[in-house]
Amino acid sequence: MLRDITIGQHFPGNSLVHRFDPRLKLVLTIAYIVLLFAASNPLGLALSILFLAVMYKVAKIPGKMILKSLKPILPIVIFTAVLNLFFVSGEGEPLVHIWFLTIYAEGVRYAVLMAVRVMALIAGTSLLTYTTSPIVLTDAIEQLLKPLGKLHFPVHELAMMMSIALRFIPTLIEETDKIMNAQKARGAQLDTGKMTDRVKALVPVLIPLFISAFRRADELVQEWTNKKIIFPDDIQAKIVGRDTNCNYLLLKPIKILVYVDSIGCTACKLNFYDWYQKINSLGKITDLAFLFYVNTKNFKILIHQII
Repeated sequence: MLRDITIGQHFPGNSLVHRFDPRLKLVLTIAYIVLLFAASNPLGLALSILFLAVMYKVAKIPGKMILKSLKPILPIVIFTAVLNLFFVSGEGEPLVHIWFLTIYAEGVRYAVLMAVRVMALIAGTSLLTYTTSPIVLTDAIEQLLKPLGKLHFPVHELAMMMSIALRFIPTLIEETDKIMNAQKARGAQLDTGKMTDRVKALVPVLIPLFISAFRRADELVQEWTNKKIIFPDDIQAKIVGRDTNCNYLLLKPIKILVYVDSIGCTACKLNFYDWYQKINSLGKITDLAFLFYVNTKNFKILIHQII
């Protein structure tokens, strides 16, 4: 189940939806959510879902990814539908009346509409994260909220927190899966038994998960506190595949320096696709230079990734 959670995951691509301005995608997503819940009849809801299906088709996101994003929330969808089914009253004779439970036609209608709305909501927001990387999404949020900065609203800090939270979602999911497997190996019954027993069995999972999350957050802060990167004095800038020096880039008044160490996957850390989009968006600024400083153990693999 946990491996099916795709919240916060990004799937690189070159489709039209991937190339949309991230600010536009954010605004469209918010408008889609508003229209989704404002639609009071099945026709409006059907049109919203049709629009979402077209966007998924244009983005070239496989249908199985939609099912993966919906699978973890099925219990919430069922719970919401059951509440509407039994607690929405209507006019006329009830369809079912068993003891204190009464089901009206209006209840069935609201239950179906609410279940479809919730699933369409998750599918729509998932499309945003599928086609927009966390870095680009964070920049878009910060730009949209920039006017609030005049009111001393911490726009940059909020955007940074959201970026870190999105990046930690896959890590926490993996950590939860490991803890659950460890508890099952000790005999914990997490998937069987009564609902109360299954809820109680989650306590030994949640406590280590919270401790792990706080530990990772503390390590993230301690890793960069009071530390700095010292570069050699004789750095030379070159274009890949050419012998010509480009030291004029070092003289630019504004420089964005990207440093990647030799630990882990160098190509993954560089994330060239996201940087390519960012550089193109700032291409009109002539006084700006992007410098990538990579400390890698395998230079051939780095050159292959760049070329």
